Amino acid sequence: MEMDMLWNGGLTLFLGLLGFVLRNYINELQRVQILLNRTREEIAKEYVTKQEVHHDINRIIDRLERLDEKLDRIMETRK
Repeated sequence: MEMDMLWNGGLTLFLGLLGFVLRNYINELQRVQILLNRTREEIAKEYVTKQEVHHDINRIIDRLERLDEKLDRIMETRK
């Protein structure tokens, strides 16, 4: 009878410890998943779309072309 009590006590202690460790791992996994989702949302806010990049590049190219035209006019007047 005493051996049965020791065996039950040992199994209970082992299963309790195992349950505690598994619960901590599950909670940590949920926390990491939440952080990953937040990170994905934040990254999406920081990047620009291809259309925005093309629009900005086109504006820069237009400015450069205007500067080129002005420089050409200045060079022609000096000749």
